Amino acid sequence: MEIVQNIWQVGGGDLTAPADAAIYLVRSGEQAALIDAGCGNGHERLVENISSVLAVDIPIRYLFLTHCHYDHVGGAAALKDQYGCKIVAHQLDAAYLEAGDSQVTAASWYGTKMRPFIIDHKIEGHKEIFELGNRDVLAYHCPGHSPGSLVYLVKLENQKILFGQDVHGPLDPSLLSDRQDYIRSLKFMMGLKADILCEGHFGIYKGNDNINKFIRSFL
Repeated sequence: MEIVQNIWQVGGGDLTAPADAAIYLVRSGEQAALIDAGCGNGHERLVENISSVLAVDIPIRYLFLTHCHYDHVGGAAALKDQYGCKIVAHQLDAAYLEAGDSQVTAASWYGTKMRPFIIDHKIEGHKEIFELGNRDVLAYHCPGHSPGSLVYLVKLENQKILFGQDVHGPLDPSLLSDRQDYIRSLKFMMGLKADILCEGHFGIYKGNDNINKFIRSFL
């Protein structure tokens, strides 16, 4: 599903496997990146969806993970094997992925175990910029839902596209959620003044007023 030119949703409950959070594909020049990986059960369908919109000679350079929860990361290792992409996550969530922690990653919520995998690049601070083709991808640390939750911002022409997976939470002690961090992160996201929000489970919101209304509903 094309969102704007060169940005697609290629995975999610209706596109790959029922438990999958949304998976997005961004092309910039002669490179591409994925945002999140789903649970991994729909890997073959995901590969087919990617192939339908991305030429075989365009490499997927990065797999940007928004946070450590199973419905967003369970398929990460398979995507790395498929495309040779570098897996990016915040260091605060990377620890639970590399340790295969089934509680903090919520794998136990899905009746399975988290298989550990290596994070190739660990974001340490509040902000990091990644070059992707002819554009930048800005990563911001937005904790609350998980300790190392991230959002990613891409500027295309005169539009800001925000990949803010799981804006809605939930907050749960087993996930090491923090309510005050979560509130600060929601306010920070509104301050980014995005034109399009690509969320993990509630779809795509266009227009800053609509985005702010959606985010405010969780404050």
